[in-house]
Amino acid sequence: MAEFHDYVIYFLIWLISTILVRVVLKKGTTSGLPPSPLALPIIGHLHLLAPIPHQALAKLSQRYGPLIHMFLGSVPCVVASSPEMAKEFLKTYESLFSNRPQSFAIDYLTYGSQDFSFAPYGPYWKFMKKLCMSELLGGQTLELLLPVRRSEIMRFIDFLSRKACAGKSIDIGGELIRLTNNVISRMIMSERCSEDEDEAGEVRKLVQEIAELTGKFNLTDFIWFCKNLDLQGFGKRLKEVRYRFDAMMERIIDEHQNPGRKLKLQNEEGEVVKDLLDILLDISANGSSEMSLTRENIKAFILDIFAAGTDTSAITTEWALAELINHPNILHKAQKEIDSVVGKNRLTEESDIPNLPYLQAIVKETLRLHPTGPLIVRESTEDCTIGGYHIPEKTRLFVNVWAIGRDPKHWENPLQFHPERFLNEDGNVKAQLDVRGQHYHLLPFGSGRRGCPGTSLALQVVQTTLAAMIQCFEWKAEGNGTVDMEEGPGLTLPKAHPLICFPVARLDTIPSM
Repeated sequence: MAEFHDYVIYFLIWLISTILVRVVLKKGTTSGLPPSPLALPIIGHLHLLAPIPHQALAKLSQRYGPLIHMFLGSVPCVVASSPEMAKEFLKTYESLFSNRPQSFAIDYLTYGSQDFSFAPYGPYWKFMKKLCMSELLGGQTLELLLPVRRSEIMRFIDFLSRKACAGKSIDIGGELIRLTNNVISRMIMSERCSEDEDEAGEVRKLVQEIAELTGKFNLTDFIWFCKNLDLQGFGKRLKEVRYRFDAMMERIIDEHQNPGRKLKLQNEEGEVVKDLLDILLDISANGSSEMSLTRENIKAFILDIFAAGTDTSAITTEWALAELINHPNILHKAQKEIDSVVGKNRLTEESDIPNLPYLQAIVKETLRLHPTGPLIVRESTEDCTIGGYHIPEKTRLFVNVWAIGRDPKHWENPLQFHPERFLNEDGNVKAQLDVRGQHYHLLPFGSGRRGCPGTSLALQVVQTTLAAMIQCFEWKAEGNGTVDMEEGPGLTLPKAHPLICFPVARLDTIPSM
């Protein structure tokens, strides 16, 4: 008992000392910082982020203003919640906020940040960015891999048709993740993530586990005295997941490097084409390339594409369909547009999308209200002054894209799902409301140097999939017919409750592409 009493005394002394040190330091260091809520010892402002961080930060911005200073544990942060502040950080001072902060989970899974998404801003990152835009995710490569996307969407529509004939409901979010995972998997390595529990199907499970591990709060990243402790058991799970991913990628890379391997993909003319992994391996073997790619670079980059390209596109399509079910007048208007432009004898193609402005507006409105990246995260590389406030070096930046998309100063009736806001009086899409990061009140794909390089691919998959779904089916939600629009926790803005609904065929036969 005496020993326990001593521990209590030591703990109280440590706690009081921590509070006093924090108060003294705060008096000496917070001069000129943005407004800040009251912080607690050790955890700082972490308690204010529950239950869903971007929503909690939006409420704080309404009280403290568009730029807030916070401590997440021992990590200093600023939160920008207005288009004006977003522009200051992402454009005016972009060079000082071009790094992404490291987390224990991401650093470990990407072989020490040897990927593209979280690599430090520098020569390697610039090389990979140029590679993405010119070869890996550029227009020519996406065009060559169009048959992959087309065949997977056709498979998906056939699956929905069978369910419609049987009168069965489906978990549309789960099926959309399967679709996008198949698209990405075939584009990357010519393998489809089938329903069989084989090594190809392992991809889907790995992506889900990686999203879970990287999205969970880890004490190691925020509480200084937990740096070398694994109190939540993350370490063991991370090792197991990376081991499985590494084994799978080693097998696939070895197969791709087999001299007798035959290419599986074909373009529109029936000619065999290389998948993204083939392209990466060619660059790695090219001695005259401006920068060499290691095997770890390639595996980490593949992990990036899977993690960023699978659930984000699926979740956006799921939110769009949920909004359309709740707004049947908008759904019928979109169906009428598709019927008049595409007809009922063939399935909507990617080439039809430019002629479907109302469909484009629906997707933009979905991205405004339900951005799959609700928070843009960066880190300052040196001290600077923004908005009249001092921002120290190594300060983590959060741009609240979710709050900006609902800002009543920039959006009329911001909580209303109203695609017409993106159209001119003549029915064409407004050029001044693009989603590619040039308009700071609409940033679903980020902005600037570290904006999403897969924007074109994501839009192609989401728009074409959604168009085919509303062209071929009416949709009825399970239960009372209304979809619950509550958000769940996570990095990619999932729905709190799965969208379970019934597809009902609206065409006599499902058209082919």
